[in-house]
Amino acid sequence: MTLPAPPYRSRARRIALGLLLLAATAWGALALWYPWHLGPAMRGLLVAGWATLGLATFSVTCRPAAWSRGAARTLLAVFAAGFALVLGSWLSLAPQQDRDWADDVSRLLASEVVGDRVTLHNVRNFEWRTQSDYTPRWETRGYDLSQLVSADLVMSYWMGPPIAHTLVSFGFEDGSRVVFSLEIRKERDESFSALGGFFRKFEQVIVAADERDIVRVRSNVRGEDVYLYRLDIPPAQLRQVFRGYLQQAAGLQHRPAFYNTLTSNCTTIVFDLARQIAPGLPLDYRLLLSGYFDGYAYDHNALVPGHTMQTLKTRGRITERARAADSAADFSIRIREGIPGMDDAGDSERAP
Repeated sequence: MTLPAPPYRSRARRIALGLLLLAATAWGALALWYPWHLGPAMRGLLVAGWATLGLATFSVTCRPAAWSRGAARTLLAVFAAGFALVLGSWLSLAPQQDRDWADDVSRLLASEVVGDRVTLHNVRNFEWRTQSDYTPRWETRGYDLSQLVSADLVMSYWMGPPIAHTLVSFGFEDGSRVVFSLEIRKERDESFSALGGFFRKFEQVIVAADERDIVRVRSNVRGEDVYLYRLDIPPAQLRQVFRGYLQQAAGLQHRPAFYNTLTSNCTTIVFDLARQIAPGLPLDYRLLLSGYFDGYAYDHNALVPGHTMQTLKTRGRITERARAADSAADFSIRIREGIPGMDDAGDSERAP
């Protein structure tokens, strides 16, 4: 004879099931709202219908009497089928290359590499006046990797201390620079959403840009708070990281990919490329809370040595210097004044 489960176990199971239903309802609502290229009214209707089903299932399954009548099992089966449909539809979404992209991410980076000579096509060099008033300019530039002498970590804070956008600026002996950044590939009139980044809303793109474009648009135009640190990486390894960005960009040309707020973003690409140099680098919460990534780099000896993290951060804040330099030809030199490690080759020559 099988004895009935004790009442507390039944309650515990109902609570666990209720929490699972609420989580599945919330996830399904977000998966229906963010990635679909439908009008707000249609998406709102889908979300409302799904939420109604989820809350009704939650309400019924929390009542013990509903189980004895079989109503809870029936509604739960309907919800499970609906969830499978939502999940299957979401998983079937594929990234695209042919949308109506915003001007600043409209072109894909392409490269040609012959020995140490690198030619980059579609290097962005916009003249920004405001976020909506700018002169588009895409250029072809050449670099000699044998002359690559430095790399700087740039962190731009746009949503409080925990969140920053991470870029890497490469410097050459002749004073030229190019900055690489993995970004969301926004469609025209689309804006970033951290939640949407979890739900296949955005494709990703690797941007190569002039420093006066990509740093200045953040510090001077968008009003973000920007920090710059010299990376303590030998030139041979810098070349490996540089080539790694080119390989990532070439991959996106042939196979577009979704941006993911957690697993495929501006900070994780830096981490992934760094792991090619130092395979033992550990995972860390600061890869998600990207505003603290400078501390992660410091703890693993990737920043210029001989200074405390607080000193590097205080002297590395370039926001005011960038705003003062604005569109000056020597922008890259002026923003580096007083930053530890910035008085070596590649920092005092003519501006690019």
